[in-house]
Amino acid sequence: MTPPPARLVTLVGNPRPKSRTRALAVLAAEAVGARLGPVDREVVDLSALAAGLGSAAAPAALQAAERTVQDADVLVVASPTYKGTYTGLLKTFLDRLPGGALASAVALPLMVMGDARHAPAVEVHLRPLLAELGASVPTPGAVVPENRIEQAGELLDAWAAQVAPQVAGLLAARATTTS
Repeated sequence: MTPPPARLVTLVGNPRPKSRTRALAVLAAEAVGARLGPVDREVVDLSALAAGLGSAAAPAALQAAERTVQDADVLVVASPTYKGTYTGLLKTFLDRLPGGALASAVALPLMVMGDARHAPAVEVHLRPLLAELGASVPTPGAVVPENRIEQAGELLDAWAAQVAPQVAGLLAARATTTS
């Protein structure tokens, strides 16, 4: 019997709707997904959920987004670099998740940055946050400098070629332990 397609979820932590971060995150997810075989893709854009993030009683759309992220097999987590790290919007959303919430996910961090000095942020800040939530986080995370946005397809394709075998291996290992 053929296993169901992997659930590939893109989580966008940019507070601006229709952001470059979202476009790049979707491009990254497509590049990884193309190497994994059949995947079901979904995007959770936090810009649409920002108003409910501070609520004690989460609105239905926020609850659905939390479930979607927690149920992901592969999770591309994207943020622009703000003050040398990921956005507060992304942190606030991830802080709502219980410990171990991403234990069933392979998480792929991606950051868009204006200054090359921020390049370590994906490894130093975003990777540990995802690992703290239980995700497996292959290396390296993706970095797209703003001055290379026009070459993003090429950059993300090379990155996907590097991480997709790790993702496939982790998914296969999980499939054998759950069957």
